[in-house]
Amino acid sequence: MGVWHRRSNRTNTGARLRRFKSKRKYEMGRTPTETLVGETKRRRIDSKGRSKKNPALRVQYVNVTDPSKNTTSRAEIQDVEMNPANMDYQRRKVITRGTIIKTSKGRAKVTSRPGQDGIMNAILI
Repeated sequence: MGVWHRRSNRTNTGARLRRFKSKRKYEMGRTPTETLVGETKRRRIDSKGRSKKNPALRVQYVNVTDPSKNTTSRAEIQDVEMNPANMDYQRRKVITRGTIIKTSKGRAKVTSRPGQDGIMNAILI
């Protein structure tokens, strides 16, 4: 079964809206890619236009930026500490943008969207 992004069936006052057209392929969505910690694995999916997306299913390393020294280096992910986006993601150790992770360099906050781009960037906190 597909995921659809379209308007609500009700107006602001609660009146029911009638459908005036059927579902279109461009309105279709997909289930979110929930990135976990593990050996790096990506998949290739179609996106709108001629481009492709490479969402990360699992990630082992992260590009960590140190704002005090203004340097970026590669670090290994040790654990997912907190995910403010969703309490269930925090319990299952899912990485999204804004997640606080524990790395070999210290605690860092994820600034990229690994489920969309497949790249993992973070900044030390």
